[in-house]
Amino acid sequence: MTTPDGGSRFAEFGPPRRVEGGLKARSTRGAIGRSWWSRRFLEVLESFALGTRLTRGRAYARRGQVLRLDVAPGLVTASVQGSRPDPYPVRIGLAAYPDEVWERIEAELAGQAFFSARLLAGDLPAELEELFAAAGAPLFPGTVGELAQHCGCPDFAVPCKHLAATFYLLAEAFDADPFQLLHWRGRARGDLLDRLRTLRGAAAPGGAPGGPAADPDGPAVPADGGPGRAARPVAGAGRVLGGLPAVPPDDEVDRFWLSPVALPDRPPTLATGPELLLRQLGPPGAAIGGPGLVERLRRAYRRFGREATDADEPR
Repeated sequence: MTTPDGGSRFAEFGPPRRVEGGLKARSTRGAIGRSWWSRRFLEVLESFALGTRLTRGRAYARRGQVLRLDVAPGLVTASVQGSRPDPYPVRIGLAAYPDEVWERIEAELAGQAFFSARLLAGDLPAELEELFAAAGAPLFPGTVGELAQHCGCPDFAVPCKHLAATFYLLAEAFDADPFQLLHWRGRARGDLLDRLRTLRGAAAPGGAPGGPAADPDGPAVPADGGPGRAARPVAGAGRVLGGLPAVPPDDEVDRFWLSPVALPDRPPTLATGPELLLRQLGPPGAAIGGPGLVERLRRAYRRFGREATDADEPR
């Protein structure tokens, strides 16, 4: 079969053109995805029974055929080099949640210090998936129909290998920056973290909306210990030592050079046999005596040890 320009229609399905500077998957063999969220994303895709299309897409991802990958709220776009001269445009849509849904999720996240601390540290705890589901906003797609997939290639299969390659590189993008997954669902990293800081600060004792944000894991305290001064977050050892009673400075100076525990009268000694060195060394060569030298030295060390012991005994 030929196309109107005289070419073969099946030429469109030949091997992909080699490209330089493409986005290659970091994984060279086996499964792709290191973090729980990227593995979970791929597990969902593979549960849709997409067959060998994902396998071919994984090979494309590892060859560097994906030239560009961008994540925006509700839409992932990519450019994938196939067998034609021009790369194929790829789009993967997933519903981005509206502001009212995100405000409900953010209130749940800010209400638990565990989630706030992990997110502010750049991590997505595994319990986050359950929290999103309880809020009526699943983090991952539940069916293949929730994904709007489009590729500019002539392949009728959905997903084609170009879409599948984009999925795998998207999973690795989630590995590198887990907030890309939340961005796809409608909330950018900076906006989410700013909102959590504001909510946590308003919920802290004495806090108010618009005031200084408290530390997500501890209360804010006055800068000089007195009223009317700007608050600063308690951090590090201050969280542990803040509740201990104050000690007068003179007492602290007197105790500074004292050991917290009583020291023994003399340090302990390690008793070892006189042959310890011989046991650590290998057998000597024949030129210097061979195994017989070791035996002679062993007897000499034993004798030296007995003589040293006898010399130490009182007469």
